[in-house]
Amino acid sequence: MDFTYSDEQEILRETIRDFARAHITPHAKEWDEQQHFPHDVIKKLGELGMMGILVNAESGGAGLGYPEYVIAIEELARADPSVALSVAAHNSLCTNHIYQYGSDDQRKRYLPRLCSGEWLGAWALTEPGSGSDAASIRTTGVQDGDYWILNGTKNFTTHGTYADVYVIFAVTGKEEDYQRITAFIVERGTEGLIPGKKENKLGCRASDTASVVLDNCRVSSEQVLGTLGDGFADALRILDGGRISIAAMAVGIGLACLDHSIQYSKERQQFGNPISKFQAIRFKLADMATRIEAARLLTCQAAEKKEREGHVPQFSSMAKLFASEVAVWAAEEAVQIHGGYGYTKDYPVEKYWRDSKLCTIGEGTSEIQRLVIAREILRS
Repeated sequence: MDFTYSDEQEILRETIRDFARAHITPHAKEWDEQQHFPHDVIKKLGELGMMGILVNAESGGAGLGYPEYVIAIEELARADPSVALSVAAHNSLCTNHIYQYGSDDQRKRYLPRLCSGEWLGAWALTEPGSGSDAASIRTTGVQDGDYWILNGTKNFTTHGTYADVYVIFAVTGKEEDYQRITAFIVERGTEGLIPGKKENKLGCRASDTASVVLDNCRVSSEQVLGTLGDGFADALRILDGGRISIAAMAVGIGLACLDHSIQYSKERQQFGNPISKFQAIRFKLADMATRIEAARLLTCQAAEKKEREGHVPQFSSMAKLFASEVAVWAAEEAVQIHGGYGYTKDYPVEKYWRDSKLCTIGEGTSEIQRLVIAREILRS
């Protein structure tokens, strides 16, 4: 297995890196402080093809694969994890769900606008009473002729405030039925779809996270996404790819922490020498570089397997588990290397520390990843 990047992949990396340096890095601190969602940057990323990375050209996408997707998310996260999170949620959750399970009419209607960045996507599964136990959602869908009436509340929805298209999960079967959850496509402006409370988060503050209220939200039967009752099974497959994107985001955070730590250690003088001369700092840098590279290789492996095999829960969970926990550790090490300055907002490692923690929670906690991995290795 060769993880050497092709010339085309290197060009993609440089393109995203140059874009981030010009349009994201100069504003990341301000966006974080103001909780500003950079809608204009998201649209520019759409123009670059980054809002439909995994969708084929016929449907308006870039027609790239998971290895390229990982590169893009990693580079965006090095500049600002908030932007990486938004691009990941839009691509691997909402847009990819419609791409994988939507009807021909649904794909024609939604994918071109989602891929161009004209429309922003949201994927609403989590509820106030169902996080890790996602199968226990309470939002209901009741059929009324050619329509479905949706009632319930979703929370922790990325783009809950700003989305133009929502994938909403609701219970459409009886409690004892295994196939009881169905996905629906709901457009912004549909009566009864109400963006709710915007969360005041610890990190990734420039990525919008909000609740979504469904109050007798009436949608056509044509808006059922996939097969009736297969919504939860489809969601697990969609999360398979989503976890790879969180792993890539974590790798990007780790690399940013290493970059800033190397730079700071060369500039910071103590006892007449730059602190990079001291063994304690060198050991920290060596450990950071080694663990981040291991996380990157796990993520690359998961992306390659996803591209070839389709459903790879063991490897996507391994990548997300390891990379996310390495990102948190690397961010803490970066703060330690910066000393007192690392605890201030004058240096970016403070922000990466806050941003990194989401990687161990979103799209399945570290504990859930361990359960998935254990289930898969025992099954095999």
